[in-house]
Amino acid sequence: MVDFSIHEKDQELLDETARFKEVTDGYARYYDENEEELVPKELPEAKDWDHLAKMDLERGKVEGVTKPFTFRMLRSITNCLGTGNISLRQVNRALGNAALTAAGTDEQKKKWGETCLAMAITEPGCGSDSKAIETTAVLDGDEWVLNGEKIFVTSGIKCDGLVVWATLDPSQGRGAIKSFLVLKDTPGLELAKKEKKLGIRASDTAAFVLKDCRVPRDHLLGGNEEVVQKKGGDFKGLMATFNLTRPGVGAGGTGMVNHSYRILTEKLKNEGVEVDWEVGPQKRTALQEKLIDLGAQIESSALTVYRASWLADNGKPNNLESSVAKAKGGDVSRYGAQLALEILGAIGITHDLLVEKDFRDARITDIYEGTGEINHLIIARAILSYGSADLM
Repeated sequence: MVDFSIHEKDQELLDETARFKEVTDGYARYYDENEEELVPKELPEAKDWDHLAKMDLERGKVEGVTKPFTFRMLRSITNCLGTGNISLRQVNRALGNAALTAAGTDEQKKKWGETCLAMAITEPGCGSDSKAIETTAVLDGDEWVLNGEKIFVTSGIKCDGLVVWATLDPSQGRGAIKSFLVLKDTPGLELAKKEKKLGIRASDTAAFVLKDCRVPRDHLLGGNEEVVQKKGGDFKGLMATFNLTRPGVGAGGTGMVNHSYRILTEKLKNEGVEVDWEVGPQKRTALQEKLIDLGAQIESSALTVYRASWLADNGKPNNLESSVAKAKGGDVSRYGAQLALEILGAIGITHDLLVEKDFRDARITDIYEGTGEINHLIIARAILSYGSADLM
């Protein structure tokens, strides 16, 4: 049975994390305005919050608490951890680690599990349609030779290596697409630039060029060198990576809007504007109705995230649910952040509040990890039992 009730140990950690968030918010504006600086691996206050990890460890030992993945989503939304992408101590993981978990062999996971790996999928001519990848991988003796370009690589500066998606044979479509682990010091891997972005500026994003980049044969994730057309081959397994990451994106976007919503309701309360739940809708103002709708949208988005993460925690398929969580989070982040700005008026677009930053940061929620349009397509295919050839 799906149960999203919060255990008292869950609540204790959520309350402590709320205090922690007040500290990280102090850095959010600085790194937004100083995009050229990387957030250090450890900020001065980090040692004051070591007990958070211990609290989480002890919480996990208690029967009846929320399971790990779902609890991470709960913290992200409840404590608005998506705002600013700031952590006092950087976690040595990136999106490529999810690919390693989903597609790597046991030996590969053991060897590179503690390595910070970014995900390199997007190319100048390949965005949402991942099977259109043009980066090539050619086997030469006991080495793979990679050539191509990768853009919008999240954590590309701070990472230790990349999980590069490439094709063994462009004429064979998605069945020839594989992923390769390329460490940053590999000859032929060149950092082209660090992107300057609209939002999430504390998150470093990079572009790379691979020129006759040689990696050992065993750097092919999963180790399967065969081009298999049936059921998408390894490509389908690689795409399963997103089932682990999309709920987190939905949670991050929902948390950003939740952050703006809290600022908005506090400002309005100070001006004497609150929702009167004792009267019917005909006696409420248009502004009060907007607040009710925004609160409901945030709650519904959160529930889609919890559903997807609960399935993952329990070892159940969540392809449909993870796309629903991502798509809903993207929709709410766009709508909610803009509505908060509109209601706040002039002060909303100033740097006096973090709402305008949330507005910029939240926009990416509907773009990366599969655009909103792509996720709506995945949802439709799953509901109608269609394949990619039936619904494009």
